[in-house]
Amino acid sequence: MSYDHIRVIPLATHVGAEISGADLARPPGAAELAEIRRALGEYGVVFFREQQLTPEQHIAFARCFGEINVNRFFATVPGYPTIAEVRKEPEQQRNIGNGWHTDHSYDEAPASGSMLYAREAPKTGGDTLFASMYAAYAALSDGLKATLEGLKALHSSRHVFGPAAAARRGDLEGRIRNAELATQDAVHPAVIRHPETGRKVLYVNPGFTVRFDGWTEEESRPLLDYLYRHAVRPEFTCRFQWREGSLAFWDNRSTWHFAVNDYHGERRLLHRITIEGEALG
Repeated sequence: MSYDHIRVIPLATHVGAEISGADLARPPGAAELAEIRRALGEYGVVFFREQQLTPEQHIAFARCFGEINVNRFFATVPGYPTIAEVRKEPEQQRNIGNGWHTDHSYDEAPASGSMLYAREAPKTGGDTLFASMYAAYAALSDGLKATLEGLKALHSSRHVFGPAAAARRGDLEGRIRNAELATQDAVHPAVIRHPETGRKVLYVNPGFTVRFDGWTEEESRPLLDYLYRHAVRPEFTCRFQWREGSLAFWDNRSTWHFAVNDYHGERRLLHRITIEGEALG
């Protein structure tokens, strides 16, 4: 697949590509924007390096792809309620996103995408891993695909952001907030057809999926655990090393991500904008 307005270099076989030749400080033209969309659909997550963005420019780029979802649970950048702050200070032990998940699957209309921009990055560590749910689904047996086609799964924010979770939050307190707002439950098909690419995607995740609809949690656990192990096979993943000025833009319908917490004693500060999506059928 050729690109005329940007350069696209795949980082792994199934997920992730680095885009060069784009200055995100100005909204891209129609042809450039179409190619960024195409690369996102093909690779699930795209990365841009050496971008110098003000908060206003970050917001303007995000709005090229849809309305912005204001996150309920993250601290926000002062003066910019549409930008969530993903911060870890040198004295803090816990980080945000340290577990495989996809953003906002607990919403009735889950977020379509997320843009994370690095303001400060540690000298070493602090990478983010991504996994392709296109590849994970495609590698399942025909029998398991047939089983999953008839299943739906319950996703929830309660066990991650609610009052019970707040008691276990430790030094995430303040960076994660508003436990009383964690009332979201949503049921989605376990396999979706991506609304833009038309490809089939495994749509459960360890962070927010509670059980299969109509099943108990105990009945659901063996199959969910198998799917979670299967989906993060190394050949389905890529690893992104952050530098100041890097921006990652991922599709929440077709990828999972995991923030590695291996940079104690250093600051890591990123700004995240989440883009509204649509109900999944």
